Amino acid sequence: MTIGNEVKPENEPIRKPDEVLSRRDLEELMGTRRDTNKRVGGAIRRK
Repeated sequence: MTIGNEVKPENEPIRKPDEVLSRRDLEELMGTRRDTNKRVGGAIRRK
């Protein structure tokens, strides 16, 4: 019985450190912080 000789699986994924994102960054990634545009008299204006 060997206690100190444990075998680790070779294909175990290596975890990257979690990147802490602010609420604004998350909203930007999801696309909720996009400008809304509207067509007014043929021209496109920002709302």
